[in-house]
Amino acid sequence: MPLIVVSGPAGIGKTTLVSRWLRSLSADFPDGQLYADLRGHSADEPVRPAEVLGQFLRALGAGPPPTEPVELASLWRSLTADRRIAIMLDNSFTATQVRPLLLSGPGGLVVVTSRRRLTGLRMQGAGFHQLDALGPDAGVELLTRGIGADRVAGELSSVHRLVALCAGLPLAVCLASARLATRPRQSVGALADALARNTGGGRLAALEVEGETSVRKALDASYAVLNSETARLYRTLGLLPVRHFDAMIAAASCGESLEWAERRLDELVEANLVEDVGPETCRFHDLLRIHAHDRAMEDDTSAAREEALRRFCDWSLHTATAAQERLTPAQFTLPRSYDYPPDLPLPFADDVAALGWLDSRRTQLLDAVRLAANSGWHDTSWMLVDALWPLFLRLRHYAEWIEAHEIGLKAARQAGNRTAERQMLNSGAIGLGAAGRTEEAVAWYRDSLRAAREAGDVRDEGQALLGLGACHVEAGRPAEAVTHLNRAISVWEGCGYPRGAALARTALGEIALRTGATDEAVDCFTRAHAALVAVNDPHDAARALVFLGRASVRAGAYAEGMARMNEALEVFTGSGAAFWQARALEMLGVSAAEHGDATTAEDLLARARVLFETTSPADARRLGGGG
Repeated sequence: MPLIVVSGPAGIGKTTLVSRWLRSLSADFPDGQLYADLRGHSADEPVRPAEVLGQFLRALGAGPPPTEPVELASLWRSLTADRRIAIMLDNSFTATQVRPLLLSGPGGLVVVTSRRRLTGLRMQGAGFHQLDALGPDAGVELLTRGIGADRVAGELSSVHRLVALCAGLPLAVCLASARLATRPRQSVGALADALARNTGGGRLAALEVEGETSVRKALDASYAVLNSETARLYRTLGLLPVRHFDAMIAAASCGESLEWAERRLDELVEANLVEDVGPETCRFHDLLRIHAHDRAMEDDTSAAREEALRRFCDWSLHTATAAQERLTPAQFTLPRSYDYPPDLPLPFADDVAALGWLDSRRTQLLDAVRLAANSGWHDTSWMLVDALWPLFLRLRHYAEWIEAHEIGLKAARQAGNRTAERQMLNSGAIGLGAAGRTEEAVAWYRDSLRAAREAGDVRDEGQALLGLGACHVEAGRPAEAVTHLNRAISVWEGCGYPRGAALARTALGEIALRTGATDEAVDCFTRAHAALVAVNDPHDAARALVFLGRASVRAGAYAEGMARMNEALEVFTGSGAAFWQARALEMLGVSAAEHGDATTAEDLLARARVLFETTSPADARRLGGGG
């Protein structure tokens, strides 16, 4: 190609790479090679094209060049039309700066380096080469060239850690090796420890060597040419506790429209200050994230920083609550409050998309939970945990379920909200019980039961009794379980809460099914299913239905039972409830095996095992072992 653009963030090695490559091609360009630094990110103004053309024409022996830009460009095109020359335009700022310097003949080559992507040069037929960070092995090799193989071999684990802290940025690795080379008695581990301790701007300060361009200075130069709005977004993104972000997060955190955020995010991608890593998803290079955070700490007021973070938390809460209301409409939801109510469209339009959003964003949402708790925004913290209920219920991420509720419980107590405290105790205890931590779950439920009775909240009292009943089932104490579940039904029917009574009857039906009381199980599941359909709780209605199908098979109604289980499976599949898809498939498989259909049973159990591998590894092991 006659025109190549090599782009990448500051310190990635663009100039070194292109210079070395062009030197290797000197025989292909017998009429010479020309170089110009266009100073796109220097402290001075970028170089004007006319100034560069004058230098190039003098280098080619054209005599005193004209002074008019149009005449300069005309002379340049005619003089280079038949020449085989290579030109390096280093540190370019815009496509407009580059276009007048392009060659007109077919035998030349122009290579442009820039911290910006210069996509406007696509109109001139440019080929684009984006430089990425060094991989771990390449980073170790580069450090080895600076400090020697013996020193690297003696501290190999520390070398790998140091390279990782430099985040694959060649400039950072070179500066680290320069520091070590001038301090032959300093261990690599000591420098790695120093970088690790400096998680903010201190790490950039540690990557400085007297007389050398530092990482901070290089990144400051890239930041300095941003317009004020794009620079604000850069700083705001640096504050957020997320590794990946999109235009929606950017808009929410800045309090701007989605269109505003898309434009500004595109500008940051074009400037190579954020990386485009997937459909509508971006991230920071690690050192750029530190730099963006550092700029926010220096350039923004504490009030502005707090507002950005609160906006992020409020948007996370608002969107997660919308998903919760869609996915579990029958579930009691505590009131929400916002400092900055978001005014952005929801990123989902149906149940599957809502659950998918919760799952794909769960790391970000848990980061918001932690951020709110650490910032003293206790109500926001427990509300976020409460909004994640459909995610935990349907996809069973146990470790995150339990951690979130430990944070949420503490936040509810610090907020002095006893109702929220009981909500955290109950939903957290469900996670503990599902994860096999039965005695811990019992302790949480007992705390909830005590608090509910103190508050006179019979609805929460029933929830705690239901949970205690489920725990006694798991602990192998069915008689105690039945006592608690019947008390829960009595409490809930007394206060007019049919959904709760139906959930307790589902649990009683499970006990009856396990103990061989098939007729009793069918009666419990039938009543529970009808009540849950009546209150528009499709997920729990499907749970009752799949158990009813299994009980029907055990009662001798094979075809009817299989049909009911398949109907429930359709509901779980449509809603994305992977754990309950697996449970339904397992019940279908066991029923088929009992009926003598070994081929169908094997297929159904294999499908269940695959789903259990991601939602309940213990169940996957149980099926894998023929349990």
